[in-house]
Amino acid sequence: MLLVVTYSRGARGTLRNVCRTHEEVVVRRFGRVALLAETEFAAFQALRLREKHGGDVQIERTEPFNEFEAVGASVREAAAAYEARDESALPYAAFAAGSDHPDPEQLRETEL
Repeated sequence: MLLVVTYSRGARGTLRNVCRTHEEVVVRRFGRVALLAETEFAAFQALRLREKHGGDVQIERTEPFNEFEAVGASVREAAAAYEARDESALPYAAFAAGSDHPDPEQLRETEL
């Protein structure tokens, strides 16, 4: 998919117009950001935005996040256990302390 991010009012307006006019290329829209289908027509629309608004438009190519490929089982299990915790206000660091779940500092320092 193509991620289009706009940084000015004018660029946001043009993105909004592109999304309304060419709904078939829009996967999802989030105000100043849109995910476009990975087609040449979507790329054409994104490049038009950048031509018109220059640095106020950022275009990135993305791929779906596959948690089973990118993240170890311990992280997935920790996330599931943390969301199933009894005390909703308990911070993750306290939840993980003394358990087999990954330490928050370790998680922060480990790249995917």
